[in-house]
Amino acid sequence: MEDKTYSYKNSTKDLEDNKIDTAIISVGATEQCGPCLPFHLDTLCAEYFAINFGRLLNAYVLPTLPFNTSEEHSQFKGTVSVSPIILMKFLEEVVINLKNQGFIKQVLTVGHGGSYWVGAFIKHINYKYEDMILVNSHYNSNNAWQKALEMAGLDKRNEIHGGMISKCTALFFCPECVKEGDYGSIITPEMNAFIDYGLWHRIARDGSWGVLSKNDDVSNLREKGRILWENFVKLQSEYLKKHFKEACRSKGIE
Repeated sequence: MEDKTYSYKNSTKDLEDNKIDTAIISVGATEQCGPCLPFHLDTLCAEYFAINFGRLLNAYVLPTLPFNTSEEHSQFKGTVSVSPIILMKFLEEVVINLKNQGFIKQVLTVGHGGSYWVGAFIKHINYKYEDMILVNSHYNSNNAWQKALEMAGLDKRNEIHGGMISKCTALFFCPECVKEGDYGSIITPEMNAFIDYGLWHRIARDGSWGVLSKNDDVSNLREKGRILWENFVKLQSEYLKKHFKEACRSKGIE
């Protein structure tokens, strides 16, 4: 079978004729990325993952859900945050619908780093439904992210959200949405321990937990974004293909 991606642009006959039993569920976010970058970066990342992983696994790729648990950004206007309980309940409905149609192999990929609910959700679904499997596409990725950062020359920055890495990402995915300007503030690594206490807007006042200033080398940022994301997906795909096969075998799903 030729590797390809199936999506809502296909028909139900396409899925039936090609005996597609694998589905990709992707979750992005709608959250602030500081004063110069758009709200949908995590959604674009999740879509990118889903398309590439769907091609790798000959899977049916669902539209990306653009909302997530973005509480840490909720003080910034325009952000939409959904509680983890509601989000997981909604996604379980999606999983059940797909399972009942014969998609017994499902993969979850997420573009938002603050998605702490993912591990609990994966465990819950696989325990509750013995006749299917839900695989975490980012589980134990052999440091794919760190390796990709090094390849792009972005590994020395203490950034969590909205800094140069985010700008490189935006320039790669949606350059038309990027505004010029300096932003962010220097935040010591010690402050990372307080990121989940609802103080984000007090620590990173413009929403950027990371700095982009006139002293930074801003040449070739779009190229760095390309190197970062293409290599991350390549490295992650190499791991996922093996992990997915072994995970299905371990649960007796053929």
